[in-house]
Amino acid sequence: LLAFAALFASALAQQASIYYPAAGSTISTGSQTVQVNRQSSTTGSREIDLVISIAPCHPDGTCDDPASHLGTTLYVGPFNPQYPTPPYNGNYGIQQNFTVDIPEALAGQKAVLSVVYFALLG
Repeated sequence: LLAFAALFASALAQQASIYYPAAGSTISTGSQTVQVNRQSSTTGSREIDLVISIAPCHPDGTCDDPASHLGTTLYVGPFNPQYPTPPYNGNYGIQQNFTVDIPEALAGQKAVLSVVYFALLG
């Protein structure tokens, strides 16, 4: 199997983060699960949308900041996180799993997997 290293998992907006795969993981190309978590909020919020993207790193191993370059969009659409059903697996807050297709072109490369989350607060 061809694989690449998910060098960073980053969140660019209000408290959403990639819980799985963990930063530094090696994952295969093709269909993969990405779990996005968000901390519970005491203030009201309305989930709007979520974007999951991946960008290859440079040959020298450096990677662009996802704030300036998202790369290939793997998912864009609704975000409807829920509390997990017990028993809990040690993560926090509310979560949602997404199935995405990691491009074959990224086989053997390091890449940045990132999430951008949009919500209305208040």
